[in-house]
Amino acid sequence: MKKLRVISVVGARPNFMKVAPIHREFLLHKEQVEHLICHTGQHYDYEMSKIFFEDLGLPRPTFYLGVGSGSHGEQTGKIMIEFEKICYQAKPDLVIVVGDVNSTIAATLTATKLGIKTAHIEAGLRSFDRTMPEEINRIATDSICDYLFVTEESGVQNLLKEGHDPEKVYFVGNTMIDSLIYILPKVNKSNIISKLRLNDKEFAVMTLHRPSNVDEKTQLIQILELIEYICKSLHLVLPLHPRTRKNIEQFNLLSKFKSIPNLILTEPLGYIDFVKLMKHSKFVITDSGGIQEETTYLGIPCITMRTSTERPITCEIGTNYLVYPEKEKLITAVKKILNGERRQHRVPPLWDGKAAMRIVDILLNKCFTNLVEK
Repeated sequence: MKKLRVISVVGARPNFMKVAPIHREFLLHKEQVEHLICHTGQHYDYEMSKIFFEDLGLPRPTFYLGVGSGSHGEQTGKIMIEFEKICYQAKPDLVIVVGDVNSTIAATLTATKLGIKTAHIEAGLRSFDRTMPEEINRIATDSICDYLFVTEESGVQNLLKEGHDPEKVYFVGNTMIDSLIYILPKVNKSNIISKLRLNDKEFAVMTLHRPSNVDEKTQLIQILELIEYICKSLHLVLPLHPRTRKNIEQFNLLSKFKSIPNLILTEPLGYIDFVKLMKHSKFVITDSGGIQEETTYLGIPCITMRTSTERPITCEIGTNYLVYPEKEKLITAVKKILNGERRQHRVPPLWDGKAAMRIVDILLNKCFTNLVEK
């Protein structure tokens, strides 16, 4: 049997968590598959990302494109140009893309135009908000991918409504949760809570990076005032995303942030330390995507500061509150949690740490069979 070559493309740090379980599973089938990783450098260079690779048991990427930041068109174009060279050089049988960043659609377009089969991990998620660049990336990626691996039932329904062939849609669970389960034993050894001089359940955690929340001064001031409210009751840990820090400085708000009592500003944290903080927090408040899933698995209340979510399962049976990103509405949601409101919740179907095993099994027994025959 021909040994097949697979390239997984990662661009932003959440992509690493989604690919790591796939890589570990492929290692169990080294006689059949050679699995390579291409890091586009969309958000961070390898040195900044290295702690994530080490935490997750990922090897140093085989290919590093180093495209850096830029406009959507500029970034997507750079990735396509550089990834095309990799495809010509490595001649992969399959390209795996994950999530919804510019690297996702850029690599999919490049591989598809070269006649290379593609698989999308986390397919079918929809916010139904086309003002979100990520939504365009999701729709476009799914429309041309050959194999669609879905994390929750809404993704299956979305893909079928869009007319996708049911034969290429696979409900497999969530590789993000695979990674979370994998690192939980390491999380217990983290000293980040004592390092920041915090007490269990006496602090909250915030992540903040979405352009709609940080690119306009008036909106960022609303978030600042929300932080001031939270910090009257709790410590709040805010790891500063590079985009957020840049805008805080540009709007001359850094001194105001630094003057808020009980606000702990940090640099971006490693995965293990961040999960430790989430697990022991009173609640998490975020505008991210994957954190909605992680808090649902951990049973930690989560307030998502967005107008929509592509992960509705986290609100339907999980711990997530989707709240319009306006100060008073957010404060009302915070008050409910501070007053002890707890949602009945459960872990969504197939979020059991075995999604990568299912994906690789499908690839080996269905998809790769077709590739070998061709």
